[in-house]
Amino acid sequence: MNIKDKVVVVTGGASGIGRGLCKRFAAEGAKGVVVSDYNGAGAAKVAEEIGGLAVTTDVGNEAQIKELVDITIRKYGPIDLFCSNAGIASAGGAEAPDKDWQRCWDIHVMAHVYAARAVLPSMIERGSGYLLQTGSAGGLLTTLGQAPYAVTKHAAVAFAEWLSITHAHQGIKVSCLCPFGVISGMLPEDAEGIGKLILKTAITAEQCADYVVAALEKEEFFILPHPEILGYFQARSNNHERWLHHMRKEQKKYVLSDGSEK
Repeated sequence: MNIKDKVVVVTGGASGIGRGLCKRFAAEGAKGVVVSDYNGAGAAKVAEEIGGLAVTTDVGNEAQIKELVDITIRKYGPIDLFCSNAGIASAGGAEAPDKDWQRCWDIHVMAHVYAARAVLPSMIERGSGYLLQTGSAGGLLTTLGQAPYAVTKHAAVAFAEWLSITHAHQGIKVSCLCPFGVISGMLPEDAEGIGKLILKTAITAEQCADYVVAALEKEEFFILPHPEILGYFQARSNNHERWLHHMRKEQKKYVLSDGSEK
């Protein structure tokens, strides 16, 4: 997909990867970029910077996703690319509160389901459309100390795969963005513990957006801005026991028994 003259929606667009995507899509000459975020003021600021449209949205609420789609269509016309990008960090393991598990499920999984429900019918009718869903390297591997995040990001990757398999013959393209460290509110430059480790290979949101645009042009399913993640993923598949042994050693280095970071 070439972004020029396309109508694009980006959730989680007020900051981090989402903001980087919005700015890059506008620079590519998109017909319209809709900046969607729970943080309405942040979305409005980005929209003003790029000449786009801001829509305050809780992506875990299906009615609000439908409204986001309707507003976009009224303003710009049919949606060509819908980027389900919103995400949150959530620490802890099995003991994490139900509300944390549910919020991660709503934002990392159901938001993608709601978006697909809202845009697929018209895309299928037109015979074209693109879904970009932000998973995570944690969705391919895991994330130490953050079970709600890791588990729901795994589910996000699985849903993206399912969509790609099921709707390809109808002209629907799907990509799953799985970055490792991207400097943002979720990974500040002064991060400690596991975050400090991730910062060693972290990239900026702008660099991530550059990689996404190039991958969309090639219509790749997995978008991996950190090439080393592919090697880790392959190692995990080739010898799962060895990979688990390695991750247990990393757990001892960076995470306490209660799930908090050292």
